[in-house]
Amino acid sequence: MHGHRPRTPETARSRRWFMNKALLAGGVAAMATMTGCSSDSADTASSSSSGSAAGGMPSGGPGGGGGGMGPGASQVKYADVKGVTTDGTVVEDLYSIHSTDVSTDALVKAAQTFLDGLSTKERTSCVFDIDADEWTAWSNVDGYDRKGVRMGDLTEKQRNLGHALLGKALSADGLTRTRGIMKLNAFLGDSNGGNQKTLTEGHYFFTFMGTPSTTQPWGFQYEGHHVAINYFVLGDQVVMTPTFMGSEPTTGTYKGERITLFRPETTAGLAMIRSLTTAQRAEAISSQSNGNEDMKAGAGQDNLKLGYEGLKGSDLTSAQQEKLLDLVGVYVGYLNEGHAEVKMTEVRKHLDDTYLYWMGETEDDSAFYYRVHSPVVLIEYDAQAPLFYKGDASATPSTSSAGGPGGGAPSQEHIHTIIRTPNGGDYGIDLLKLHLENDH
Repeated sequence: MHGHRPRTPETARSRRWFMNKALLAGGVAAMATMTGCSSDSADTASSSSSGSAAGGMPSGGPGGGGGGMGPGASQVKYADVKGVTTDGTVVEDLYSIHSTDVSTDALVKAAQTFLDGLSTKERTSCVFDIDADEWTAWSNVDGYDRKGVRMGDLTEKQRNLGHALLGKALSADGLTRTRGIMKLNAFLGDSNGGNQKTLTEGHYFFTFMGTPSTTQPWGFQYEGHHVAINYFVLGDQVVMTPTFMGSEPTTGTYKGERITLFRPETTAGLAMIRSLTTAQRAEAISSQSNGNEDMKAGAGQDNLKLGYEGLKGSDLTSAQQEKLLDLVGVYVGYLNEGHAEVKMTEVRKHLDDTYLYWMGETEDDSAFYYRVHSPVVLIEYDAQAPLFYKGDASATPSTSSAGGPGGGAPSQEHIHTIIRTPNGGDYGIDLLKLHLENDH
């Protein structure tokens, strides 16, 4: 097992080497023009609305909200990422290089097979250095310019290989959730005339950092409207954060399939908050209403300073702590089963220092915001106001007066979620630093 080594001149040099290399290798990924689009696209919607605003920033389209690089947020260069902290100071010695005894062989093979199925041009467009700025260039917004290979531009065989890769990286629930978000994105597009390329099932992109390997660091990113999965692999260790998932609407019928999203996150959150005593609720709940965009740790917030708020885990009963673990497990559970359990073991070690924070009411159909925050995990759930969907929402709007551009108050028909690994864990950055220290 390799933990943090003492700060000797040798390790200081290796860390400087890492940061300088990242600065030299990094590009301006977030500002570049999207590549890989061909004329034989698998989806036929017009591309007239797929551009982004000046400077590579989001178009402000239906994605919007806290998950996009909106006002006050911008891409952090990979070499400058410290991670989410409470006060700007990284808590040391939280992560180490070790064996998890959970094989990544099938995952590596699936990634290699997908890449081998691409043309030379496609492969060139989606493969970057392990420390590329492309890691931090993700966004939730539909019209954001993206690099990589676009699923809608691939052949059916290539797309199936992409889905197979996701199937090895994610749990069955994680794959179903991801595909469901993609389908409801197309449902949203169809409900608004079907003429936006960004609102289709195919407007999602793969990029790869490094080369798939069972021994060397590598990773991939899969993103589009309401999905951003950042997946880092080192040996048999995996980090799947930051991962953003959301949807507007959260219910709909697409090609005959009835899709309902975010029920587990909603019900587990309600079960947790309802288990509290009156005194505990007073600690956890800051307000009986939530705003329209309360998410703090969305895209562009890789160095967010966010203090602990709410009710501390050490003030919970053992039964309440189990409910809190159940809640965290919903989000961690979108990772493949073996690595999800590894992450949950890490979460349990810091359970007493885990905080629950809540804004909003606690009825079945309430719109609310909650946050679970510890040294090793940060989760946010944010029910927002409609931006683009014109259909009838199944949830009752919140009593909050904060409305959205689409009109109305926050409801469960527009939800954003994110999970992060604070203190340098996101994108596997701390593990990569340790790897470089020990191998150079």
